[in-house]
Formats: sequence, structure tokens, C-alpha cells
Amino acid sequence: MSNEEMKSVAAACPNFYWKLFQSTFLISAFTVGGGFVIIPLLRAKYVDEYGWLNDKETLNLVSIAQSMPGVVAVNASIILGYRMAGIPGALTALAATILPPLITLSAISCAYDWFASNPYVRYALKGMQCGATALIVNVAIDLLQKQWWKKLIWPLAIIAGTFVANFFFGINIMLLVVIDGILGLMFLRGAEYGK
Repeated sequence: MSNEEMKSVAAACPNFYWKLFQSTFLISAFTVGGGFVIIPLLRAKYVDEYGWLNDKETLNLVSIAQSMPGVVAVNASIILGYRMAGIPGALTALAATILPPLITLSAISCAYDWFASNPYVRYALKGMQCGATALIVNVAIDLLQKQWWKKLIWPLAIIAGTFVANFFFGINIMLLVVIDGILGLMFLRGAEYGK
């Protein structure tokens, strides 16, 4: 979807700013475990529920957000808000994204000793880590299946090569990202990869 189409979708949506604020607030509140956890949450809300994005746009959004300095969730929400409604949309999404961590950290800082020594809090955090890992694995399997059914060998080879290089040989992930970007520029420019 082009920026103009996204802005027309936003203009046609009743209470758009409230929906953007509420959905971004919830995504930020439940993004526990790092930046990759945002992918299934963005997809569930903006692709499946609202239809504001498609799968490719969601991945592009997260890719751009990861390449910028800062927190992935904040970057992704600012980009989405800006694409949907310009500066007011970006500011709405930014406020909704930073409020949950601000509230949570403020509450924890007031009772830090209790949180740090409470075994139930530790157990809950361990469970949240497991859930975040499951979400990331689910997205990875979904992406692999899409590439597999499209019978696109290069993306599958890049995925497998990156995993093997990092997991078995300990090659720095930043170097692998640069190499993957170069491979993408060289081999993934055909029309079949743009869909």
C-alpha cells in the first residue's frame, strides 16, 4: 500500500487516532523479550484485525525499524503512525509506545527491592521469556513455510546459511546481516521476490 492509500484508510477509519493509540499501547505493553516479539503482535493487530498492512509491509516495517538506532518497537510504531497519518500519527504512536514501559519502570523503581527478591516475579519473567521465544519460533516457521511453498531457493539458502554460520561457527550476527543484505541485493531482485 502506498502512503496515500494508507492515509486514505486512516481518514476513512472512525476514531483512527484512538485505535492507533490503543493498539500501539497494547503492543508495547506486551512486547516482552526483545524486538522480534513485535512481529507477531504487529501482524495480529494491523494485518489480521485492522487490515492496515499486509505481511510484506509488516516485515518491511520491522526491517526498517531494526536498521535504525533505538528500540525496534518505538521505531516501528513511529514509522507506522507516520505512514498512516503523518506527524500527528507518528506522535500518537510514539506516546502510546513509550507509556507502558514508562509506567512499568516507574512502578518497579518504587518497589525495586521487593521485585528483585520476589521468586514469583522471577518465575513470571521466566514464563514470559518462554512465551516470547515461542512467538519468535512461530513467526520463523510461518516465514519459512511461505518461502517453501513459493519454492524460492535463495531466501531458504540465506536463512539456512545464516543460521548455520551463527549457531555452529559463532560468526557475528552483525556481519551476517551485512552479508545477507549484499546477497539480497545481488540475488533477490526478481519480481518473484517482491510479492
